[in-house]
Amino acid sequence: MQREAQYTNPESLSLCFSLRHTQNRSDISPKSEEIKEMKRFVAGSQARGLISRGGGGYMSTAEMMARPGSTQGVMMNKQQSQQYYYWRSRMMSSVAEKSKEVVNGGGVEAIKEEEKKDKKNGDEEKGMVNSYWGLSRPSIKRPDGTDWPWNCFMPWDSYEADLSIDLTKHHVPKKFLDKVAYRTVKLLRIPTDLFFKRRYGCRAMMLETVAAVPGMVGGMLLHLRSLRKFQQSGGWIKALLEEAENERMHLMTMVELVQPKWYERLLVLTVQGVFFNGFFGVYLLSPKLAHRIVGYLEEEAIHSYTEYLKDIDSGAIENVPAPAIAIDYWKLPKDATLKDVIIVIRADEAHHRDVNHFAADIHFQGKELREAPAPLDYH
Repeated sequence: MQREAQYTNPESLSLCFSLRHTQNRSDISPKSEEIKEMKRFVAGSQARGLISRGGGGYMSTAEMMARPGSTQGVMMNKQQSQQYYYWRSRMMSSVAEKSKEVVNGGGVEAIKEEEKKDKKNGDEEKGMVNSYWGLSRPSIKRPDGTDWPWNCFMPWDSYEADLSIDLTKHHVPKKFLDKVAYRTVKLLRIPTDLFFKRRYGCRAMMLETVAAVPGMVGGMLLHLRSLRKFQQSGGWIKALLEEAENERMHLMTMVELVQPKWYERLLVLTVQGVFFNGFFGVYLLSPKLAHRIVGYLEEEAIHSYTEYLKDIDSGAIENVPAPAIAIDYWKLPKDATLKDVIIVIRADEAHHRDVNHFAADIHFQGKELREAPAPLDYH
């Protein structure tokens, strides 16, 4: 009689009917057989709970497992427990995928989302940084089909140096500011010679940390002047920034060849801090003096690299293979050596010498740089 009361309990009958109805719904996708089995499993658990507790409520599967001494007589074995958690995880993942399709407006968007996730995982494996904004570098190949390894410059930034440039040119100081610039550079060379002597690799590294400053300072100040006066620059902003970038690439190459010591790094910090602020002040007061100083600095750079080549030819410095970054940047042959690298760097310095002496001449003639077209597209 009590068992009949349990089955005739209105709440029990209603719940069992609803569970049975859920099992027989026709709107469940045919591919969701695991979900059907899961619902049957849960329905059976609920029915057993109602029977064991007199129809007074629902006993979850977890609760049944926690009560091994209960009188329901039906217990989950280990295999059923594993199937339950497997079905549960599959059901949750299926619901999440269905929600994603609804949010994205259809299956096409869901597929696109999966493709993005796959691409993201692939990028993470390669050590690439993923961007929420959808910004990423396109796949770039070398001419031989291998991946382009550099982020600091692209294939269209590489070039062949003009080795036919005249290395012997020298601007003879005639005017007062010319002589000031010339004497200033000669004074700056004295401590450099005393510290580095004939260690031209370390000297070149220090030289490039200084040589990359003037182009950046000049380009920045011309940029601000152009904004203030609503005037174009005649291409000089780009020309000076290209110079700064080229000098920086010289430094990146020299660092591959010469590993600076801790005290040399400290010296770089000190010299760069002093030179940047000093050159910034000079350019504000007299751009023609600033450009003339850079022109003479480049002349000294040509002399230093020429001495570097002499030591390589004499065997005092080993003619090691060229770094990979130098081969790609200057389009050198695969078997290029240190000597080839120094030759192209020296040609770059000669070009910078001509550009800065030309800029100083424009100012000495009482004109502004924008009045004369800048020498662009060398790099």
